[in-house]
Amino acid sequence: MKLHQLALGFGLAFGLVAGAAAQTTMRISISVAQNSHQGIAIDTFAKEVEKRTQGRYKVQTFYNGALGGERESIEAVQLGTQELAFSSSGPVPNFVPETKILDVPFLFRDKAHARAVLDGPIGDELLKKFEPKGFKALAWAENGFRHMTNSKRSVNSPDDLKGLKMRTMENPVHIAAYKAFGIITTPMAFPEVFTALQQGTVDGQENPLPVIISAKFDQVQKHLSLTGHVYSPAIFVMNKGAFDKLSAADKQAFIDAAKEGTKANRARVDEDDAKGVADLRSKGMTVVDNVDKAKFQAALTGVNAQFEKEFGKANLDRIRNFK
Repeated sequence: MKLHQLALGFGLAFGLVAGAAAQTTMRISISVAQNSHQGIAIDTFAKEVEKRTQGRYKVQTFYNGALGGERESIEAVQLGTQELAFSSSGPVPNFVPETKILDVPFLFRDKAHARAVLDGPIGDELLKKFEPKGFKALAWAENGFRHMTNSKRSVNSPDDLKGLKMRTMENPVHIAAYKAFGIITTPMAFPEVFTALQQGTVDGQENPLPVIISAKFDQVQKHLSLTGHVYSPAIFVMNKGAFDKLSAADKQAFIDAAKEGTKANRARVDEDDAKGVADLRSKGMTVVDNVDKAKFQAALTGVNAQFEKEFGKANLDRIRNFK
């Protein structure tokens, strides 16, 4: 009897140890603060993964570029030295060139239009383009519409941008467009931006309101112009090898967790957009909310012809006209 109980005890202890050992830890990172639209995306994702896999997978979350900027994080996921990342679309075309089309200025009418495109067949086709490059793209999420800030002057039209030194994302479509506005473009990883603005290395930057707020750019920028010149998607990416090792049920759990992360992320973007302008005004920023968008669009005529050649007019129109 005692031997039987002993064997049972050993068996139970071994089972507990095996159970504990069976938990796999993965990492996901963002380059902005935890209290942000991206922070809520990865926190929700991590919680959902643990719940949906009954604790067999745990996702550790890292913020503020702790594992590097967006480009480094995506590179690490591609190489397999990091399992997951959540990134704006900024550096993504360096890895998956087909996604460049999403960064064309004034392509989307509003957030509802952009979300419909990304959640529909066009978004699904683009997610599949990640696989030959070593990624599993789990879901599209959102950064929001990008606006311009600077420390020098109010910007009402492209003429006001001429000669301003602005930090841009490491994104060829953005750089081409902003040069057409007369901006002196300075590509830079996000974790370096606050210091560069503080020291006057650059005069300004452009980002959605949720990023401007969470990065506390009001402390180093005086002027905000609601240009809404580019819609900025975001994305959950996973190393393809790590994803392929999952069971069919766990693969679905990771995809569903990313979708839940996207829901929370978009809700926070909506919240930040709704209160952001008043919040930044209260912190002393001058806000131009009636910029002449027609002039901004006209300034891009030449570069738009370039984009039509590169992406195909039919492909751009398919996105523009998507219902």
